Amino acid sequence: MAKIYVAGHRGMVGGAIVRALQQQGHRNFVFRTHAELELTNQAAVQAFFAQEKPDQVYVAAAKVGGIHANNTYPAEFIFDNLMVQTNVIDAAFRNGVKKLLFLGSSCIYPRLASQPMAEDALISGHLEPTNEPYAIAKIAGIKLCESYNRQYGASHGVDYRSVMPTNLYGPGDNYHPENSHVIPSLIRRFHEAKVSGAPSVSIWGSGTPKREFLYVDDMAAASVFVMNLPQATYQQHTQPMLSHINVGFGSDVTIAELARAVGQTVGYQGTIEFDSSKPDGAPRKWMDSSRLNALGWQAKVRLEDGLLLAYQNFVGQP
Repeated sequence: MAKIYVAGHRGMVGGAIVRALQQQGHRNFVFRTHAELELTNQAAVQAFFAQEKPDQVYVAAAKVGGIHANNTYPAEFIFDNLMVQTNVIDAAFRNGVKKLLFLGSSCIYPRLASQPMAEDALISGHLEPTNEPYAIAKIAGIKLCESYNRQYGASHGVDYRSVMPTNLYGPGDNYHPENSHVIPSLIRRFHEAKVSGAPSVSIWGSGTPKREFLYVDDMAAASVFVMNLPQATYQQHTQPMLSHINVGFGSDVTIAELARAVGQTVGYQGTIEFDSSKPDGAPRKWMDSSRLNALGWQAKVRLEDGLLLAYQNFVGQP
């Protein structure tokens, strides 16, 4: 059975990919924690690949965060992500890895892209300023995979693919009070408000932007699905310089609707207010997943069910 390296196996997405692979019977994994392997260190990454020689690689390691984190640490978001993906992808190639899957983000698309956002919207307009550094890094990762395929696909059998998930949530999420994404941030704030008996909760922004959310185990299932597609099938549904595949739920909700759903899940009884002085981010981010759906994959976990699973995971944390 293939030896599989999941970069970022302790993160929300990487952990879900490991669970999905284990459910399929995979047992031959190689892992390194951040303390054991610094992925921004090129020499260390090359040495690791030379030693372990994995057959397949999932690049789920990344520096991620919400609007506040992206605005506060733009240099770290572009540098760390560029270094991690470049080191891992290049080391994979230099050590004979034929199969690799790179995980990107929906923020690669222009701020005002037509909705739903199809794969060919890439590099067709201005990015959302609040997360442009992160988006630039992820775009570079897609193009790195495509470039290795174009130059070394025929001569070395390289088959490096990319998937672009919509907003993810679920077990293993980051619930930091300032640097988290919208769902874990809301879960934490509503839970704390319920515990303290706070009469109201204030939400950043107007509540009108719309977002699509995908439960992380659905994302993991889609990642394994795309990785294992026959090469001819993958190539039939993509292009050499437009090879990434969107992974979405299929519909979106307003932030106000999401806030009410999280409040209901948590059991918060107070009022919800919106602070329009805070930034909204992009007005809408809804992925066109028709390419993936045509290949035979569809999301399964409804938002209400996923929020309950996420909240149960949150309250179970130490």
